Amino acid sequence: MARKPRIEFEGAFYHVIVRGNQRQKIFRDRNDYLKYLEILANYKNRYRFYLYSYVLMNNHIHLLLETQEIPISKIQQGINQSYTMYFNRRNKTVGHLFQGRYKAILCDRDEYLLSLVKYIHLNSVRAKAVETPDEYEWSSHHDYAGQRGKNNLIDTDQVLRMFSEDKATARKLYRAYMEDGISIKKEDIYRTIDQRVLGSEGFVDKITERYEVELAKERRKKEYTLSEIAKGIEKLTGVSLKNIREQSKAVNISLGRKVFCLVAKEYAYKGKEISEYIRKDPAVVSIAQKGRKQLEEDINDVIKYLKDMA
Repeated sequence: MARKPRIEFEGAFYHVIVRGNQRQKIFRDRNDYLKYLEILANYKNRYRFYLYSYVLMNNHIHLLLETQEIPISKIQQGINQSYTMYFNRRNKTVGHLFQGRYKAILCDRDEYLLSLVKYIHLNSVRAKAVETPDEYEWSSHHDYAGQRGKNNLIDTDQVLRMFSEDKATARKLYRAYMEDGISIKKEDIYRTIDQRVLGSEGFVDKITERYEVELAKERRKKEYTLSEIAKGIEKLTGVSLKNIREQSKAVNISLGRKVFCLVAKEYAYKGKEISEYIRKDPAVVSIAQKGRKQLEEDINDVIKYLKDMA
C-alpha cells in the first residue's frame, strides 16, 4: 500500500512519535540522551520551528512542535539521520535505528495543545519508570515547572500564558494541572482521522479545503450509548429525549433532534438504530444529514461535553 503523503504547511502543529526499530533501545546511557537533545537544539536553531514539549524514553520519543518555513519531513529527516549516525558510530553498529516511518499527527493546536503537553509529560509515569514527572529527567516538564534554568530549546510561553500572564502564577497553575489526577486518555490522543489528523470535523474540513488534502474520514466507534448522547443533547440544548420523540415541530426541538441524529452518526450508529431509538421514520435521520454544515458547532459542543464527562 502506498504511503499517504505528509500534510505540511507553515504553522502546522504536530505530535511526533519516533520508535526504535524492533523496539530496540535508542538511548543506552546518559550521553545518548544528552546527544539527542543537542541535535534537537541544533536543528531547532537551524530550521526555526517551535518546540512545546518532549519526552525521551529508552525506546521511543514524543515531540510536540510547530513548523515555520521548513516542513516536518525535512526537520525529522535531519534529526533522525544525525542521531542514527552518532549512535551507530558510537556503538559500532550499522543499519536503521528507528522503526520504519515516524508518525507525525497534524493536530488542532487550539483544542489539543494543553492535553498533549500533559500526555507527553506523563509518559514516564504511565510507563511506570517513575511515580511523578518530577522524577524523570528526560522531558520538558522541568522547563514548565521552573526546575531547569532558562534555555532556548522549549517554547514555554504560549502554554504558560494559557494559565496566567504572570509567569510565577502560571507555573503554579501548570503544576496543579499536572497533579489534578485527571489523566489524558490514550484513545483521545490517537483518535485520528485517516491516521494523520487529530481535530474536530470543522478543523478537518478547514484543512482539506485550504490545503487540498484528501482524507478518508473514519467514524468513531460506539464510544457512547444513545442514552448518553441524548443526555448530552438535553444538557446543552434543554431538549430531552422525550421532546425528541414527540411529534412537535418547535424550532428548538427540531434542532435538538437533528443534532442528536448527527452526533449518533459520528459515533457510527446506523440510521435504522437511530430512528428506532427516537421512534421516528428513517427519513428523519437522512434529512438531518443534509443540514450538517450549519450544525457543525453544535455537534462539536456535544462531542466535547461527552468527552469531558467521561
